[in-house]
Amino acid sequence: MKHTLCVYRGAALARYGFGHGHPFSPDRLDAFYQEFQQQQLAHHPAITLCDPCQASQEQIEWFHDHDYVEKVKQLSEVGLGFLDNGDTPAVKGIYEAAATVVGTVLDGMERIMAGRCDKVFIPIAGLHHASRNSAAGFCVFNDCGVVIEALRRCYNIKKIAYVDIDAHHGDGVFYSFENDPDLYFADFHEDGHYLYPGTGFDDETGKGPAKGTKLNINMPPDSNDEDFLEKWSEVEAFFESHAPEFVLFQCGADSIAGDPITHLRYTPQSHAYAAERLCYLADKYAQGRLLVMGGGGYNHKSLARAWCAVVDKMANYPGSTLKKNFLPRSHEEHEEI
Repeated sequence: MKHTLCVYRGAALARYGFGHGHPFSPDRLDAFYQEFQQQQLAHHPAITLCDPCQASQEQIEWFHDHDYVEKVKQLSEVGLGFLDNGDTPAVKGIYEAAATVVGTVLDGMERIMAGRCDKVFIPIAGLHHASRNSAAGFCVFNDCGVVIEALRRCYNIKKIAYVDIDAHHGDGVFYSFENDPDLYFADFHEDGHYLYPGTGFDDETGKGPAKGTKLNINMPPDSNDEDFLEKWSEVEAFFESHAPEFVLFQCGADSIAGDPITHLRYTPQSHAYAAERLCYLADKYAQGRLLVMGGGGYNHKSLARAWCAVVDKMANYPGSTLKKNFLPRSHEEHEEI
């Protein structure tokens, strides 16, 4: 399979944030793109650079409640107060910025489904805490939830895998689809006993007809690459059981050592490994369809390196290989990659 990768950048996407000095600041995209250019990824023959676009209110409401979207619009004009209980400020222009995150993810989805590329990377995306009727944890609109609804509404894609390695549990996605048997959810996160949002425990595996379609993997503080790899085999088995038609990957870099608000100790190698394995699994089950969202990460050097490691593996797959001492011995197919 020929692999083509769309990478999004642009000022409109960078505007999502809550001001300089806030952990989720608008300069996170600049940090990534500087490293992206330094590594000469912008000139990689498999990569196409794409511009962001803004979602319509109707598209946002495929996932979010109308009254909540109206609230965001109103508070965005005023630029005062919070969109939740005190974590997510209502800065001026936040509606347009959040709608651009959603629109960019939808554009990436459309490019994949139209065959214009098979893989997409969007650095400012993966706002996985927002629920259908509220902001949460710096997340105004849940672009992950919108794209899941859009895949079903627009393309009749039912079986979707969502993989999340952000240090924080993707609660806005998990609880919105907790009863959905066709949303296969696998989430590595710092143990909810220690970190916001305090959810996503191992026994939360879905409800009703969705029982067994959700995988929450709690990682103790100070978990490292070796700990991550030891648990990764559970994700591979999960894919083998469910064979999704489309793969979403939230690769939050706040799980990298040195993040100011979390306690995991991965290196970018874990993110690179997950990206390469998901390329393989997307090829095997989902016609190569893989949409990757940057998620969290508040140490700019770490997020830039982690996201570039992900992009590098996506752009070079299947030609790239990983060191044998970084591979779980049970995955014999790595020898063929």
